[in-house]
Amino acid sequence: MISRFKYFILAATLGLTACSKQLDIIPEGAPSAQNFWKTKEDAVKAQAGMYANYNAEEFYGRGMFWFINASDDMVTGRNKPEGDNIKDFNRNYIGGGYTETQWSLRYAIIKRANDIIINVPNITMDENLKKAIIGDAYFNAGLVYFQLAANYGNSKAGVPIVKPDADPAIPVPRAANVNENYDYIIDLFLKAADQLPVFTQMAAADYGKAHKTAAWAYLSKVYLYKKDYANAAKYADMVITSGQHKLVDNFADVFKAANNWSKEYIWSVVCTPSGGGTGWGSKLPGVMLTNKAWGIYNGWGYYLPTKELYDSFETGDLRREASILKTGDKFMFFGAERTFTKDAGATSDYQFKKYMEPFSYANPIPNHVNPNGDNGTTDLNVPLMRFAEVLLIKAEAAINISGAGAGDTELNMIRKRANLEPKTGMTITDLKRERRNELAGEWADRHRDLVRWGDAEAVYKLPLHDSGGNVIWKSRAFNPQVHDVWAVPQREIDNSGGLIKQNPGW
Repeated sequence: MISRFKYFILAATLGLTACSKQLDIIPEGAPSAQNFWKTKEDAVKAQAGMYANYNAEEFYGRGMFWFINASDDMVTGRNKPEGDNIKDFNRNYIGGGYTETQWSLRYAIIKRANDIIINVPNITMDENLKKAIIGDAYFNAGLVYFQLAANYGNSKAGVPIVKPDADPAIPVPRAANVNENYDYIIDLFLKAADQLPVFTQMAAADYGKAHKTAAWAYLSKVYLYKKDYANAAKYADMVITSGQHKLVDNFADVFKAANNWSKEYIWSVVCTPSGGGTGWGSKLPGVMLTNKAWGIYNGWGYYLPTKELYDSFETGDLRREASILKTGDKFMFFGAERTFTKDAGATSDYQFKKYMEPFSYANPIPNHVNPNGDNGTTDLNVPLMRFAEVLLIKAEAAINISGAGAGDTELNMIRKRANLEPKTGMTITDLKRERRNELAGEWADRHRDLVRWGDAEAVYKLPLHDSGGNVIWKSRAFNPQVHDVWAVPQREIDNSGGLIKQNPGW
């Protein structure tokens, strides 16, 4: 994957197409057709360009996490009015800086993917490499469309579908509904899977690029969101039986940089010191680290766990201590054992532990941790999809199809690793708890789960607490007819000249 980062600056220096003034869904990033799309090297550079936004702070660094922060698993860790407005479903966040670029950054990737889909087939080059690059383009387009559709689309309106042959001078309206988006996304992932290699066929330098089981895994998740449980189970099974993946034996080991490419890996934000500058990947590990990190490193102190999350784990569940630090817990930091204490100004007295392994070493800078504390990236890949989630998708689909007990096989695989006794006849309630505990603090998105399960209104009526039972976040009013989606960024509405409409109620 190191090779990807070599091309970021090269891709950025190519002639770039400006944003459409009419509608900001044909964004920057398209190399000029007159002097590009001629050679294999051009195709490889274009492929690398699709990943440039992955390193952006507002893409996978913390931007989309402001939406995930709405869940009952975490709170805004310190005073951040705009972040608070997002968590409280207050429309005053619209037009601010935290999430305004979620839309345009992802359409930039779609534009770059579309350019590949249109132009790379005409380049004379190795056919296997050509297929992999085109498949990667279909995959990246499908992935960011899915993130857009899940956050902004519902039965009332989807997000714009900008096809590869679209005329950039013609504005594109929103899709009629989110299922129209899901159908298009499914087609993209199917085309991706058809052309991509399996992960074990890839050279180490290409790790982090799209592969076949990643496309199948996301197909299963799209179908789950669509409530097409038969197809969700089908594609989850294809991943499970592929022989490409299995659970890492020790849950805590999943979040060690040495296991970035373990059998549990399916899709991550690639993070490496070889990126240089800000090219390390996601700064989420620094964002989740206690503010100022006890005077040793510049943690940001956002997204802190709640007592509700901590107490949701069963007694003896190894995942709890591997996922969360509480006051008095021992941990290694910069080569020394420390006892966890909260920052004086922190909202909660817990901290997520999942992303802390790179900070554990003596002298971790610069081999494990970025020297720039304002860009708190590490060498630990930030997981976006791992094999455990595929097992959870299969279990959820099976229970919805066949009832209690149908997901026992997959759920007990996860429970066994967590040091929990196997159970029989597990229900959707059991599935919800296992999904929450397995994926706490990850991009799997507990908030979106609560919304799609229809649980958000009841859950968000309850206040959130610290370890001492003190209320640290008050009850919130969640209207499922409004807050099932987030507000369309105001800049997109303004740039559209009225074509893009705000989600009703926002």
